[in-house]
Amino acid sequence: MDGSTLDAMRAALRGPVIGPQDPEYREARTVYNAMIDRRPAAVVRCADAADVMAAVGFLRTEGLELAVRGGGHSGAGLCVVDDGVTLDLSPMRWAHIDPSTRTARVGGGSKLADLDHAAHGFGLATPAGIQSTTGVGGLTLGGGHGYLTRRYGLTMDNLLAADVVLADGGFVTANETENADLFWALRGGGGNFGIVTAFTFRLHPVDTVGVAITVWPVDRTREVLQWYRDFLPQAPEDLNGFFAALSVPPGPPFPEEIHGQKMCGVIWCWTGDPGLLDTTLTVVDEPGPPAFHFTAPMPYPALQTMFDGLLPAGLQWYWRGNFFDRITDDAVDVHIKYAENLPTDLSTMHLYPVDGAAHRIGADDTAWAYRDAVWSGVIAGIDPDPDKAETLRQWCVDYWEELHPHSMGGTYVNFMGAGETPDRVRASYRDHYDRLAAVKRAYDPDNVFHANNNIEPAASAS
Repeated sequence: MDGSTLDAMRAALRGPVIGPQDPEYREARTVYNAMIDRRPAAVVRCADAADVMAAVGFLRTEGLELAVRGGGHSGAGLCVVDDGVTLDLSPMRWAHIDPSTRTARVGGGSKLADLDHAAHGFGLATPAGIQSTTGVGGLTLGGGHGYLTRRYGLTMDNLLAADVVLADGGFVTANETENADLFWALRGGGGNFGIVTAFTFRLHPVDTVGVAITVWPVDRTREVLQWYRDFLPQAPEDLNGFFAALSVPPGPPFPEEIHGQKMCGVIWCWTGDPGLLDTTLTVVDEPGPPAFHFTAPMPYPALQTMFDGLLPAGLQWYWRGNFFDRITDDAVDVHIKYAENLPTDLSTMHLYPVDGAAHRIGADDTAWAYRDAVWSGVIAGIDPDPDKAETLRQWCVDYWEELHPHSMGGTYVNFMGAGETPDRVRASYRDHYDRLAAVKRAYDPDNVFHANNNIEPAASAS
């Protein structure tokens, strides 16, 4: 992009337009995953929806490729593109709560911390992730699961409306009655259909939650995972717990004698009567005595920030995911093999429950195509050292390839790693794919929004 084009964009927009010669460029192009090192022609920090509209129109006129950055957490780095322009929504970071209607209106560049903090002031929350630095936009458009999913559904199940800038630079609101086909597609279809500048969410009464962390030695993985797969689906929906293979972090609440040890464990969240958490979790002794079991009441936003310090921006990441409707004994064998051989202290595998309230939404009511899944799994190779990037990637790919035959065939699109194929995207939308492609043709026939897990527009009828 030449200087005159940059100057023209700067004149047209309120937010700063940052080019390669600007001192802010390095920081502006940096995303959460340090394995991503792309060099856009410019980064546009959009001040508001009008900036987004003007920028989209400008880029189309100039024939420039675009990507959209909300929170910057895309594991595959889909929010930045070489030689194109990243529309960075981070200046649009706000959350407004209406306690009378129990709703939140949230800016497109907001992070979960913004929503969690604002809603908590009124004793409210919506299910969204497990880390406060995650962007609201990408999480929601891909589906979104977290600590409150079994009780209150997926993040997108609680989306009431979205303000959207379309591929032609126009602006619409999408909800159940306005642009309903677009609203259907936004709930799980990712960033394929437009740029969401504001979200409206349903909120639920959530204030202090019960938190528990239970870990067992890695050589108990078989007994623990077999117990977990049977226990959690029949447990009260107020109890959420994701299973993890991990190396114990060197800090509280873990005692020093288990720091660095490979373990398997469950991180629990309880939204029921606070006095019943310990009683509910007396069963953690059933697969064998845990090496460590911790419980405490905690404000919900504090739970959401629990991993922020352990997983800051700037680490090397490679991840892949799968949906599961059951955890077979053969799958347990695969998990044991790779849990015993975590390549680095931060590398991990998580199984997030997506049952309970998430199962009460109709199979065809949203673009999410796996209402029959019970777990959403992710394998993540993580480390600060760039020299370990290939080791992380290879461990993750090998683990995924052995585990995938025991899965349902598709994945949560936000857990797709770099270099995955269009067939994986199609498999992750099952028989919803053709309907999504038709919506894509209606709203983005030229595939302007393709820096994503892309759904190509359906061919027009001849």
